[in-house]
Amino acid sequence: MRLIANVVKDLQREYPQIKCHIFSGNAEDVTDRLDKGLIDFGVLIEHANVVKYESISLPDVDVWGVLMRKDSGLASHDAIVPEDLWDVPLICSRQAMDGKELSDWLKKDYEKLDIAATYNLLYNASILVEEGMGYALCLDKIVNVSGESALSFKPLKPRLEARLDIVWKKYQV
Repeated sequence: MRLIANVVKDLQREYPQIKCHIFSGNAEDVTDRLDKGLIDFGVLIEHANVVKYESISLPDVDVWGVLMRKDSGLASHDAIVPEDLWDVPLICSRQAMDGKELSDWLKKDYEKLDIAATYNLLYNASILVEEGMGYALCLDKIVNVSGESALSFKPLKPRLEARLDIVWKKYQV
């Protein structure tokens, strides 16, 4: 999102009459709005179905990890390995659970894990984490974990990355 924010900032500096309206949601929400012409483009995490759209892969990748309270037992770890998550309550992205990448990394099917909740926006999951409901599997740098935040982010080990694509309707000018 920071890359998009910088581009929009530069665009508005050159064309101040342009207004930007941000909509956040999972791939299903974004592609539904794209199909209905309600948004001009979307940013999707890899493994979303982009075949019916034009797309450009963003140059950077996002890193998967675990969002937790700073006072949790796993907060002292440098990185999180699959076994760390087998017996703790997890808060998982509904979209990520549709694919196999995270369950393959976890070395367990979701049915064998303690999935306490699912989310489509990490902000909501971060509140559940802050209230002590569990550990959220998520992408880095979405929730602020610096300074006075009660939360901490730890990357997965082995590292798991997600590519992002900007998508728009084919033949759209």
